[in-house]
Amino acid sequence: MTMISRLAFIGLVFWLGSLVALPSHAAADREKLLKDPGVYATFVVFKMDEDWWKLDKAAKVSAAAEVRAAFQKHSDNVITDTYLLRGLVEKADFFVRVHSSEILSNQNFLIDLMGTTLGKHLVNTYTFNGLSKQANYVPSLPDDLKTAMKTPTDAGPKPYAIVVPIRKDAAWWITGQDGRNTMMTEHVAATTAYLKTVKRKLYHSSGLDDLDFITYFETAKLDDFNDLVIALERVEENRHNAQFGSPTLLGTIRPLDEILEILSR
Repeated sequence: MTMISRLAFIGLVFWLGSLVALPSHAAADREKLLKDPGVYATFVVFKMDEDWWKLDKAAKVSAAAEVRAAFQKHSDNVITDTYLLRGLVEKADFFVRVHSSEILSNQNFLIDLMGTTLGKHLVNTYTFNGLSKQANYVPSLPDDLKTAMKTPTDAGPKPYAIVVPIRKDAAWWITGQDGRNTMMTEHVAATTAYLKTVKRKLYHSSGLDDLDFITYFETAKLDDFNDLVIALERVEENRHNAQFGSPTLLGTIRPLDEILEILSR
């Protein structure tokens, strides 16, 4: 081996060694971000434009690969869940729910997603921003309702997701704490029959959006969800809902690859 060859070989060894030594990014802690207070969530709803459907299969597959790369690039800062709305919601094909400890991370991910080839064919029909917080009214609940609130949801897949944005009227916010506690006790009591079959999560949006709350649900029994909403429409607190839904998003929980395959047909 010549001197030049030896030096080249040594350089290659050091280069490969440096690659091994590079620290890998740890994926964002999914369980922590879904359970902890102080986590920011962005719900982004998209519809494909008409030009997307005119592309050939190869172009769609190539564009889908860019989207996968964008999701992977940001996986150390955000966690994402994807949902198929096509066929169930008029003005949307899918939505992405993004969680992170800093809303800037949500924004950076979405900028990169929208900058992909597929992203340039996305019409952003709705965006909701919210924050997870400690439960405000649970401490004031009677002991029997506090116990009931700990009921776990039934095991097994819950393929359906529903998102209902809510905005309260001014009278709600100027009602004293005791008055709101009384109404929320009635509200919680109306939900207890559905705790096993309907999983829920609440996000606070006041000041971050034109909404006050984003309510997110997962279930395998849409009939139970229907009954739950009817029960909540019958309580006094419902009088203070200036907006309930509009839009209501009903979709199926699907992996990203499955949604991309459907959109690439």
